[in-house]
Amino acid sequence: MKIVHIITRLIVGGAQENTLFTCEGLHDRGHDVTLITGPSYGPEGQLVQRARSAPYRYLEIPLLRRAINPLHDLRTLRQLKKLLAQLDPDIVHTHSAKAGIIGRYAAYNLRQRAAETCCPATRALRTAQLNTCGRPRIIHTIHGLAFHPYQSNLLNRLYIAVERRAARRTDAFISVADAMTDQALAAGIGQPNQYHTIRSGLEVDTFLNPPSPQQTATLRQQLNLPPDALVVASVARLFHLKGHEFIIDAAKKLAPNHPNLYWLFVGDGSLRPQIEQQIAQANLTDRFRLTGLVPPSRIPALLHASDILVHCSLREGLARTLPQALLAGKPVVSFDVDGAREVVHNNETGFLVPPRDIDTLTHALGQLIDQPDLRQRLGHTGRQRCQQAFDHRLMVDQILTLYHQQLPHTS
Repeated sequence: MKIVHIITRLIVGGAQENTLFTCEGLHDRGHDVTLITGPSYGPEGQLVQRARSAPYRYLEIPLLRRAINPLHDLRTLRQLKKLLAQLDPDIVHTHSAKAGIIGRYAAYNLRQRAAETCCPATRALRTAQLNTCGRPRIIHTIHGLAFHPYQSNLLNRLYIAVERRAARRTDAFISVADAMTDQALAAGIGQPNQYHTIRSGLEVDTFLNPPSPQQTATLRQQLNLPPDALVVASVARLFHLKGHEFIIDAAKKLAPNHPNLYWLFVGDGSLRPQIEQQIAQANLTDRFRLTGLVPPSRIPALLHASDILVHCSLREGLARTLPQALLAGKPVVSFDVDGAREVVHNNETGFLVPPRDIDTLTHALGQLIDQPDLRQRLGHTGRQRCQQAFDHRLMVDQILTLYHQQLPHTS
């Protein structure tokens, strides 16, 4: 098959890693793959070099940006239409909100043109078949939804209206969590038979195989952590709605009674100065370690050097850091948002906490801090449950199965 993936930008993030793993896996299985993206910039870091060095085709559209700009977006749509006409794909698979909208419209336009260029005798038949067997087939992955309770109702209504229209030009949706499907359908986006849940894949072997004790000790020493430190890690961009302030509030309650307790913030972002200030105001600067931007390849070692993962994001499709930590054998504490409950099971793999509930967050962390046997049991169970479900090779196999269902002649 000729397959085109479209994503807005290749910053360091779950949707972007998912897309790269998919493109690499599809190419390895013998398919003609093209990845189209916009420019990547910002403190989050970027994955462009990995895409540029890959054996599949990589194309960049300079005006494909995350911010809404009608003039730029119309130019991007025209450029995408031309590119897709040249590539003539069997599948167009979009990711993220902006690329998802523009990419699906461009792909549907290509399908319409194919129907219109048929001879008159077959044009009516082709037009009737446009939504059932025309090509390219159009797939969209929902990594997270653009509408959420933390922005204005007007903006949410706009996003929902645009997504509803785009759903009519979508053959199938992939959701990284059942929660995404439920929320999209509740907003009137598409029909139930369009949706398929496929977990966002990880390179599970890198988490299952821990570094040597000496390597872990060296890493902890590099982070200026005492040998007996008990480390609570958070892996998330230092950005709005990621919930670092709640972790700091819980730390204020826990620190006085646990002198060997330390916190590790992995990631960077525009809110780093504010977060550092909040830590200083809590008199906890000596207990926090901020790594700054790290490449994805370092995440497994950092998780293995930690004891507990805490994740307090207020919105997330299904945070990759949750299965990552569980694969590393670490129990997790997470706010109960979106897809978190699909991997975090109370007293089985970790603890779910109502969003913004500092007291319950503190209690859940306290249980894990005080009970090493509990940490080991929950981490072991999580490791067993995530080992196959989040393997990126399984993800690619499932996506290919969906493609073949959309194009039966390729099976």
